[in-house]
Amino acid sequence: MSGRTHAQVCPERTCVGCRERAAKADLLRIVMIGEQCVPDDRGTLPGRGAYVHPAVVCLDLAVRRRAFPRAFRAKGPLGTADVRHHVEQWNGRLPDLSGPSAPSAPSV
Repeated sequence: MSGRTHAQVCPERTCVGCRERAAKADLLRIVMIGEQCVPDDRGTLPGRGAYVHPAVVCLDLAVRRRAFPRAFRAKGPLGTADVRHHVEQWNGRLPDLSGPSAPSAPSV
């Protein structure tokens, strides 16, 4: 035997908010488009990516520590409203108004 284990290798990334390492599948990829940070669910948007846990706590830490401009090598603050909205929806804090379960108008 060669001494190698046959365990599955899982790519890991570091959350820019809490600085903990986690499986890539457990983190949300963020990319910069213009001066905005945009969530990349599928991981297919072009450009440099930064990873954050899909939790408001980690997002707040990343914003407070100015981690996104540093990760993207950008000058000045970046807008994170789209990412915050996405994380809040992910955690169930805001209703998703785009789906079939959206609240309907009361019938008159």
